[in-house]
Amino acid sequence: MKILFLEPFYGGSHKAVADGFAGCSGHQVDILSLAPRFWKWRMRGSALAFVRQVENFNDYDLVLATDMVDVTDFKALAGPQCPPVALYFHENQLSYPLEPGEKRDFHLGFTNIISALAADGVFFNSQFHRDDFFSAAKRLIRKMPDLRPGWVLDKIRDKTRILYPGIDLDSRSCVIPETQPSSLDRPLVIWNHRWEYDKNPKAFFNVLERLKRRGILFYLAVMGEQYDTVPKAFRGIEDRFCAELLVCGYQEQAADYRKWLAKGSVVISTAIQENFGISVMEAVAHGCFPLLPNRLSYPELIPGQVKPDVLYQDDADLETRLEHLLVQPGAYRDKTVALAAHAAGFAWAHMAGKWDKALYQVIGSSRSRN
Repeated sequence: MKILFLEPFYGGSHKAVADGFAGCSGHQVDILSLAPRFWKWRMRGSALAFVRQVENFNDYDLVLATDMVDVTDFKALAGPQCPPVALYFHENQLSYPLEPGEKRDFHLGFTNIISALAADGVFFNSQFHRDDFFSAAKRLIRKMPDLRPGWVLDKIRDKTRILYPGIDLDSRSCVIPETQPSSLDRPLVIWNHRWEYDKNPKAFFNVLERLKRRGILFYLAVMGEQYDTVPKAFRGIEDRFCAELLVCGYQEQAADYRKWLAKGSVVISTAIQENFGISVMEAVAHGCFPLLPNRLSYPELIPGQVKPDVLYQDDADLETRLEHLLVQPGAYRDKTVALAAHAAGFAWAHMAGKWDKALYQVIGSSRSRN
């Protein structure tokens, strides 16, 4: 099978998923990509850009597009030669949290809805995301003054599936924690998320500052990609955590990134938006114990027996749990080992076969409808 992968925002987790699947799939996967900027214009114009780059659509058995592609435009422009199209939702513009002062562009939300309707198969990166999409789509349709097309949601729902993304793991650096003595004299706290408002860095740094004032010892690794606008919470962290900060900034080399994950003791998320959590699962696979909010996609990614230890309710609860881990870093060693093994199950070496099977089924479903 030959798959054409359309990624109009080739950066961060979008790039990681495209590269990870293409590298591990049993099929030939050709990636067409655009630079990760001007995301609203990508949604409006990427179909025009991509369709001109394909010499012969008959060369492909399937198109796999991500959520910033307008599938209706792409299929119309490609014409009758267009193979079946599967749509993968990393996020959606119906429920993505807005920055302060920003107004929601309902046109972009409708683009997601109509693209899902036009696609031959629709995949979400978590059950949470799927449910969130349909709830938000229903609210948007109710805002219409008349001719509310509620029927489209049933049509879309019938062709949706959950398809977790894989994570990029190197078995040489992904070590079972109990065989990996730390070279550090304090626990290392990991931030490996995007430097953006939806990851809620203010809450993260506020918790750490309160612990620091109480004399709780820790080291800090602040990684993750940065884009044009960096939240105020990151300003001055070199001074605020001068005794704790061991690394600050995006790690260009994967080996350097994995090295810091392997040194880590705990990875924290304070996100207000997360449809899967690739960075968290990467850190967990390298032996970091996770402290995650009891919301978003996180509850479905954590095994039931350790949820009470991992999922916190609010910032005060996070602070209490983190202090316990920093003061007694070996308290959850057995659970950390079990969680690392669980997270390693998301490696692309395991997940690519599931993607291959799911995408092949889209072709079969499309043929049966035609």
